[in-house]
Amino acid sequence: MICSVARSYKKKRACNEASAFLRKGLRVLTVRARPGHPSQGLLQAGKLVFSCALGRGGISAGKREGDGATPLGPMRILSGYFRGDQFPGGRKTRLAMTPIGRNLGWCEVPEDRNYNRPVKIPYGASHERMLRADRLYDACLVLDWNIS
Repeated sequence: MICSVARSYKKKRACNEASAFLRKGLRVLTVRARPGHPSQGLLQAGKLVFSCALGRGGISAGKREGDGATPLGPMRILSGYFRGDQFPGGRKTRLAMTPIGRNLGWCEVPEDRNYNRPVKIPYGASHERMLRADRLYDACLVLDWNIS
């Protein structure tokens, strides 16, 4: 999952132009590590660049379960989540986007049947809370990596 979409720098265009651009059906998103910060990334969507969170192990072509790395390679975007308080206009994409609520979590235990899936909090296995004060998960994209 790729997380967070706070802009990495100010743009010289109005926000509604950016929204219109994304609605047209963008096909490729490129993610790269921020120089000197392997767990922080830059997500490029056409001409727009956003900050994003990567795994604690950075980006890895030799991804192994539990290494904390973000896998390197082409992946499809399946769906996404967003915080309604950070995106008051709602979703502006054809991608299926679900609002993040107080009881939404994400299971992080590989042996659990709901691994890498959304769960309702409280949940018995280890999970991450999606609605966080640090705004890490303002927006998340679910990729087709490791989804069963």
